[in-house]
Amino acid sequence: MKKILGLLLVLFIVSSAWGSDKSKKVYELIYEDIQLLKQQLLRLDKKIDQNLERIKFIEDRIQEIQAQLKLFQTEQTKTREDLKDIPSQYQALSEKIEMINSQLTKISEQLLSLKSASPQVSEPEPNAAKKEEKSSGQKKPKPDKKEESLREKAAVPPTPSLSPQEVYNTAYSDYQKGNFELAIDGFKTYREQFPTSPLADNALYMIGECYFSQKKHNEAIEQFNELIINYPQGDKLAAAYLKKGICFVELRKKDEAIAVFKLLITKYPLEEETKIAQQKIKELLEGK
Repeated sequence: MKKILGLLLVLFIVSSAWGSDKSKKVYELIYEDIQLLKQQLLRLDKKIDQNLERIKFIEDRIQEIQAQLKLFQTEQTKTREDLKDIPSQYQALSEKIEMINSQLTKISEQLLSLKSASPQVSEPEPNAAKKEEKSSGQKKPKPDKKEESLREKAAVPPTPSLSPQEVYNTAYSDYQKGNFELAIDGFKTYREQFPTSPLADNALYMIGECYFSQKKHNEAIEQFNELIINYPQGDKLAAAYLKKGICFVELRKKDEAIAVFKLLITKYPLEEETKIAQQKIKELLEGK
């Protein structure tokens, strides 16, 4: 019996020692897992901090872009308002010019009526004048050169009249041949003789083209301005705006050129010249 009790005691001591070693190993494994988890949490914290910094940077950039976008929208709105005022200014200017033209017409009519009402002095015969000179013994004063030129013009027989289309075609033929001065004279003659013709605005535009071909850009701009003011319903307005803007480009007046191109785009968005104007603005802004 004593032997059996002793054996049981030994077995109990051995089993308790083995159990304590096993539990000790389990605790060690748990501790190692905890340490590993701590390291992973630290790495995650670092990544989270980095991501937060990146998010903060992106948010700052978004705020800057929004501020720039708001400023651009404000400037765009202001530009549109300025462009809206330009047609009204042109309208007011054209009305003033029409008023001045009507006043000039009235004045010219009054002058013509005065000339027609004044008595006409008949010119003495040349032989009678010579006789008077001989009898009086005094030399008659020489006539004024201006009067002589007027008499010569009056003495020249009138040239055969040409039709409006023939006058225009002749001037246009001179333009195509490079005879720009002759073409300018021809188109000016056309406008003077046929001011109410449907091609009167085309003739004025072609005068500007002749000056443009001669690189006389300031003179060309004057002709295009006259076309824009005097023929607001003409079919050459879009082309006149485009050529006017190109003249400013050639004169190295970048701001004036962009303003004219933008006005063309606003007033005639469907015309072919608008596409060219958009490309010109892009080239000017890119510094080409």
